[in-house]
Order: sequence, then C-alpha cells, then structure tokens
Amino acid sequence: MKKYPCNQADSLHITIDNLDTVKELVAETESNQVEFKETTGQLERAMETLCAFLNGTGGTILFGVTDKGKIIGQELSDKTKREIGEAIRRIEPFATIEVSYIAIPDTTKSIISIHAEEQRYMRPFSYRGRAYQRIESVTSVMTQEIYNQLLMQRSGKYAWESLTNPNLQITDLNEQAIMGAVRGGIRGGRLPEATIREELPTILEKFNLLHGGKLNNAAAVLFGKDFYNYPQCLLRLARFKGTTKDEFIDNQRINGNIYSLLDAAMAFFFKHLSLSGKIERLYREEELNIPYKALREGCINALCHRAYHRPGSSVGIAVYDDRVEIENSGTFPPDMTIEKLLSGHNSEPQNLIIANVLYKSEVLESWGRGINLMVSECRRVGIPDPEFHTDGSAVWVVFHYTRSTVGYNSTSTPQAPHKHPTSTPQVNAIVGAINDRLLSVKEIMEIMLLKDRKSFLYSYLYPAIESGFVALLYPKTPKHPKQKYHLTDKGKELLKQ
Repeated sequence: MKKYPCNQADSLHITIDNLDTVKELVAETESNQVEFKETTGQLERAMETLCAFLNGTGGTILFGVTDKGKIIGQELSDKTKREIGEAIRRIEPFATIEVSYIAIPDTTKSIISIHAEEQRYMRPFSYRGRAYQRIESVTSVMTQEIYNQLLMQRSGKYAWESLTNPNLQITDLNEQAIMGAVRGGIRGGRLPEATIREELPTILEKFNLLHGGKLNNAAAVLFGKDFYNYPQCLLRLARFKGTTKDEFIDNQRINGNIYSLLDAAMAFFFKHLSLSGKIERLYREEELNIPYKALREGCINALCHRAYHRPGSSVGIAVYDDRVEIENSGTFPPDMTIEKLLSGHNSEPQNLIIANVLYKSEVLESWGRGINLMVSECRRVGIPDPEFHTDGSAVWVVFHYTRSTVGYNSTSTPQAPHKHPTSTPQVNAIVGAINDRLLSVKEIMEIMLLKDRKSFLYSYLYPAIESGFVALLYPKTPKHPKQKYHLTDKGKELLKQ
C-alpha cells in the first residue's frame, strides 16, 4: 500500500488502509460519497466523480469493486500509480487527496482507494477545465449558477489564509518577529523607512493581515506565538542513519511561525550536515554538503507555497547519508511541467498574502526564481541538480550529495560550529540580532525566535565569540549570572556590511 501524506479521511471519519474498512464502505453501496469502479480503465470517469466529491462534502472512489459491490481487485503497476498521480494533478485548484493501495490476501491484486475530504473554501473544483457535482449516486456537469456561487465564495476574502479568526488577537503575535520583518524590508528597500515608526495595527494592515480590527489566518502563520489552534504550523525534522528510514539518529517536531521554523530548519542542517572548506584569498570559506542558499530556498518554498488549509498537514525535512528531502503538502501549478519549472516561469503563490509578506521582509529574494537558484547553487559546488517531485497531494525536492567533499579538493569534516573562524549565516544572524545593544542569552534567543538553548550556543553564540564578532560583558567569568553580550568593532563592521 502506498499512502499520500494526508492520512485522515475527515469527511467520512475513517482511514482507508485495510480490507475491513473497504468492506464496510462496500456494504454501504454507492452514494453521494462513495463510488465503485472495476478498474482504472475507468479513471477519467472516476476523476470526474472525485471532482464532484470535492465540490460537495468529500467522498471515496474504490477501484477493484463492481457496481454491485463485489470486491474483485485489480493488478497494480507503477504505470497505474503514475496515471493516477497525473490525473490528480489535473484537478484545479490544488486539492488534498489520499490514495491508498490495499492488497487482497492470497492474490496479486489490490483495491485502490482515492479519498477527498471536504474542502469547502477551495470550491469550485474542476477536472480538465470542467466542474462536476454529485447528486445521490449520479455525477453530472455542474450548473453555471452553482459554479458562479461557489466561485464568489472562493474569491480572495474566502481563501484560507484570508479567513479571519475572531479568537486571534494582536497580543497572540510576536511583536519582535513583526518588527524584524519590517527591518528586513527596510534594509532591502522593499518597505519605506517610516514603516518602523508606525503602530503595530497599521503595519499589520499594510501587510494585509488585519481588516476591520480582525486578524486573518496568515497573521498566525507568519507571526504567531502559540499554535494550539494551528496544528498545521508544524515542522518535522529527522536525521536517519544510512539511506533508509529504518533508524533515527535525531527526530524533532517543532511548532512555530514561518520565521522560527525556517530558522529551526537551517540550524538542523548545520547540525547534521558536514562542512568542507577551501582557502579563498586570506580566508577559509566553509560550505555545507549542500549549499546553504539552496537548502534555505527549498525550505522557504515549502513553508510559503504549501497548502495550509488542512490541520493535519506539515513540512517535513529528512536528512540521510546521501540526500536531503524537503516535503510539503501542495502541488505544482496546473500544467506546470518539470521543464517549465526549470526553464523559468511566472510565480504563482499558493498563499499570496503570506508570499507577499515574505517578499517584503526580504525572505523571498525574488518572484519565480527560487528553482533556478537551487539548481545553480548545486551546480556551483559540483553536486547533482535537485530533483522536484509531486504526486498530486505533496511536493518534495531531493538534494543528493556525498559525504566526502563538496566541490573542493579537501576533506570534509563533521560540523563543529564553535570552531569556525569565519562569518557563517548563523554568525550573521546573531550579529544582526544584537546590533548596538547589550543582551543576555535569553534576550538574544527571544529576538531570534529560537527555543533550543544548546543549538543556539553551539550554532550561533560560540562561533560568533570565537570569530571575534561578539564579546562578553564579563570575559573573565563566562558563567557570570548577569552575563551579557555585545558586538566587537569587528562585529560592528560586519553589521554595516
């Protein structure tokens, strides 16, 4: 059985992953939420029905079942799986869909289940440019009147990121993160300098996050502090031993806003990927197994363009001995081929409000160039081009690497961030956070939205101190109870740069 990332069939409150569940569905006969098909030779008609389910309250299609409810199964091949994935991609807009393969004991056949949960704020859905509706057990083309009604509901103010949350208050947002985004936008020339002096509500209104005194979901995703109402603001991090998922070395789950999750992802890479270096003039330049910029761009794409409307979704990062995989819920834009993806294309953000704020705060460097940046960075250090995949329900990028060298004729060493004498992205980050202030560890971590003290010390603070960018207020007593940190002249010069 292969399962796509969505595991819960919410509209029917079941998980379709075993033969007993299939038998229960078959016993209910065909309805406005269940349809049987003998084989995927009827895939086109089945996808029209799936589209109709999406325009209703969700539903399930079972292949390998006769219209009388007899389980017969069908032979399963890689070609069949590819055809299903390609068919799912023809549904517009992106839909969360679960595909399961349930083997029939003592045979070579399987039942194929395709399930769509209710996704009312994304309706109307269409398949091959045409919308369908389900009435009882009959699928038909949707009337123009119903289509127009659903289309108006799906207009910008009804998109998930635009929906207001009456329980979300400005005090639930991280003010330091908001002002950090503003400072980034001013530095990059994407926001006027006067923005820094404006009141918080005014800034949120200009970011299109506050309307009529009410915050929308995008505000929580971007700047939230607590996420018990937003379980989808989740980052899964795993370091596996070897090249399979058989054994964990490290496994983490982190909830947070986009800025904190991006920081956590990059810290995880620096923790588990090796560094190798070359001498560039008078300085030793460090490079991860996979270029920092390529990994960062992959994470930004995953966090920015993913589908947020499903509470159980997340972004996943898996590090193996030979590759890194970054996965998110979502899909490529309709008719977007790999060739178009790699040759340059217009940006079509899944979440326009979120993407716009990330662009203004200079996290998104440009529109529609992220793929090319990842490819060029990998080529620069001599590792394979990243691979981009989608199965109609999730998107993932794969970076391949070797553990020996990264584009240089030198030996790679395990990461020991506190021993690096050069300016790394982590050092740059802590220098920018301290700025012209005298701060404690706790205060710096709060500004940087970091929670893991050990990771902060070894990935940020110690390298900055040993590189001569940051100094201690009480250098002779490093563990002084009132210890604070400030920039050296070297650190101030780096800050100017």
